[in-house]
Amino acid sequence: MVSSTEHSKTDEDCDAVGERSPEAVASQTDSDAELAKLEDRWRRAVADLDNLRKRYTRELDRERTTERSRVAGAWLPVVDNLERAIAHTGDQSDAVVEGVRSILGQALQVLEQLGYPRDAESGVPFDPQRHEVVGVVEQADSAPGTVVEVVRPGYGQGSSQLRPAAVVVSRREE
Repeated sequence: MVSSTEHSKTDEDCDAVGERSPEAVASQTDSDAELAKLEDRWRRAVADLDNLRKRYTRELDRERTTERSRVAGAWLPVVDNLERAIAHTGDQSDAVVEGVRSILGQALQVLEQLGYPRDAESGVPFDPQRHEVVGVVEQADSAPGTVVEVVRPGYGQGSSQLRPAAVVVSRREE
């Protein structure tokens, strides 16, 4: 007679031939579900980190632009005062006046490097994006809406306008 222990298979014997006990199958299913859950959490964490990096990059760019604008705006009165000082010298050409002209040139260069080039062009059509009208004159020799004189230069271009140019615009006699 054969004993019952000889006929019963152990879990190892079942695994060896491809058969598994219901407990082993349930345990494997639980492990697979836990692995899928952890993998999903990992992917979400990676996506959240990527979104955070992108948001910080946008915020950093916006903060840099704001700070650059603030610094350039604080610099404008210095530039304006240097221009006034040079205007009061007339045709003098002593060393002090030349030094002030040199400093003004450096100040204008700094503004341009910050992204705010000088806009003091006359003879161009009036553009409300670039110009602020401070006066209107009648001139027969220029087309209506032409910038005749720049009273105060503007700085910037396109959407990054630090200050519009204050201009006098022509109109035709009626």
